[in-house]
Amino acid sequence: MPSPIYLLYFFGFLPSIVWLLFYLRKDVHPESNKMIVKVFFFGMLAAFLAILLEKGFQEINLFMAGTLKANSILAIFLGGALIEEYVKYLAVRTSVFKNSELDEPPDILLYMIVAALGFAALENILVLSNYHPILTSAKALEVMSWRFVSATFLHALCSGLFGYFLALSFFRTKRRKILFFSGLILATILHGLYNFSIIRVEGLEKLILPLFILIILAWFVSVGFKKLKRMKSICLTDN
Repeated sequence: MPSPIYLLYFFGFLPSIVWLLFYLRKDVHPESNKMIVKVFFFGMLAAFLAILLEKGFQEINLFMAGTLKANSILAIFLGGALIEEYVKYLAVRTSVFKNSELDEPPDILLYMIVAALGFAALENILVLSNYHPILTSAKALEVMSWRFVSATFLHALCSGLFGYFLALSFFRTKRRKILFFSGLILATILHGLYNFSIIRVEGLEKLILPLFILIILAWFVSVGFKKLKRMKSICLTDN
């Protein structure tokens, strides 16, 4: 008997919604529900864009070199992590940067996390769709429990890291480009290392390295939130 389609959406959204509620509690001056939903939705759209770009990257490299493998370092870091980190940023830039609600330093970091969780929600639904139509609640819960503490959390943290550097770039305008690219590169490296460890590393290190990366990112994002909260509120009008 085919499994009901709502299982895909309920369990696909669940990890992102739980993390979303967690991070929204950290905002001293809550953003409007309308903006949160808007950024989350743009994050989901960014996931579609990432799929197209990643497919295009694979096709171009196959055409030029003919030897690219899906688990190669080039594919993992440039054809995967870099594309995903950049399109999540584009989701925030498109939906938020010209909006008057972006008026405090922590807002950028928070919106980057929201977009990342939207991105991860679409990813989760696509992962569960591989099990359809024989998907069961037990299997969906098993898969999403793992992604809750892994892929979904990783997306949020990497975007949070990038968001911290973006917030700083609006204060230190002379170093704006340096801060922007520093955030993008660091997020890409850590995202790529995580994926590399999952795909290519064997043995106990396959668990230790991803866990270490998540702990470092979680610590950095937590500290980043606190530092940005202490910074003077400003009105961000352009980039």
